[in-house]
Amino acid sequence: MEVRDPIHGPIAVNDAERCILDHPFVQRLRHIKATGFSYLPFPGATHSRYAHSLGVMHLAGRAVDSVFDGGALSPEHVARFRSLVRMGALCHDLGHAPFSHSTEFAMPPLSELNLSWYSKEAQEERRATHEDYTIAILAHTSLAAMLAENFEFTARHVAALISQDVTVVDDLFEVDGLNYRQVLSQIISSELDVDRLDYLVRDSYFTGARYGQVDVPWLISNMATFAEDGDVSLALDHSALYAFDDFLIARHHMFLMVYFHHKSVVYEELLKRFVWDGDWSITADLDAYLWLDDIALDAHLRTSGDAWARRIVEHDPYRRVLEVHGTPADVDLASHVQTLTSAGIDVIQAGSTGKLSRYNVFGQKREKAGQIALLPGSSGSQVTTLQEESRVLQGYANARRIARLYVAPEEVAAAQELLR
Repeated sequence: MEVRDPIHGPIAVNDAERCILDHPFVQRLRHIKATGFSYLPFPGATHSRYAHSLGVMHLAGRAVDSVFDGGALSPEHVARFRSLVRMGALCHDLGHAPFSHSTEFAMPPLSELNLSWYSKEAQEERRATHEDYTIAILAHTSLAAMLAENFEFTARHVAALISQDVTVVDDLFEVDGLNYRQVLSQIISSELDVDRLDYLVRDSYFTGARYGQVDVPWLISNMATFAEDGDVSLALDHSALYAFDDFLIARHHMFLMVYFHHKSVVYEELLKRFVWDGDWSITADLDAYLWLDDIALDAHLRTSGDAWARRIVEHDPYRRVLEVHGTPADVDLASHVQTLTSAGIDVIQAGSTGKLSRYNVFGQKREKAGQIALLPGSSGSQVTTLQEESRVLQGYANARRIARLYVAPEEVAAAQELLR
């Protein structure tokens, strides 16, 4: 079977994978927008988490082929790992709530998901994330039995590639004294993963913004492995370092110009106020969660009499009256908020923080910082890390923050006068 994709062309799917593709929780992703409220400033951005997951699965298979091209593993082991990584990639976003990240703030406490696969340290009291819901779906739904029936691995192995918090109880990832869990997991989630390689290009295509164009084939063809202390991790050949830098800049600019667009942000803030009014919540009941998607939330908003719901449905958001960019220390708007609230003007304050890297720690050991090895070029002889060699990572180490103030449309003129 082939699925036609506007980004990658034909995507091959075998019979076992098709069974998983047809599972209700995978099909549910057809009704979750990949970029939340971004379709408002970018009308073409109505693409789904389902299409994205297919793309990530496709790139995951290509990455495994590249990583193990040297013949370090037998064809049988490569085939098993390839199927496992493709399933991890297909399932990595199963837990997303309506409008993707826009509603994650409304998820219940982690304890309500009953995640026994997590280590004790990972079960601290906190709010659940979409990743936690993904693990819950793999653990507590019929998807687990379907994976076990069709593959030589289990749903728990798939979950172990999606979350480092999942404990493994067998040696499936070990071959000839080496543990391959890290490299397989990094293909799906790391500083250079197929998740980002798909969503940057896909979101760029559907939004019409060109910042996300990345040389995906070159980056994947230069992926390799690096073994240290019995663990095998992801590596990149030195010849692709500049392509990696370009990838980082593309991601940084997509966040600043697309994902943090002022219109998307204000609708997320309106939704927060709607939820805080107590009219809607995200359930921990997975049977009910199956039907909780963009369609369900949109229908609820349309029938609600809540003032914030009406603003969302009627496209009548608060308007931006102030925007400041800089480091977190540069964008303190407390005095401006005080000025407006003292005049009786209701203010929505929103901050968006873009951080280039989740591993902005230089010089630490690879296993501590989650870093990716950089294999030496023709003139070099020492293995380093992407984090140590990338000038872009070093130059953009500080977080970039956008702070904004919004007021009701009828208050814009008065607010602008006060701020002036």
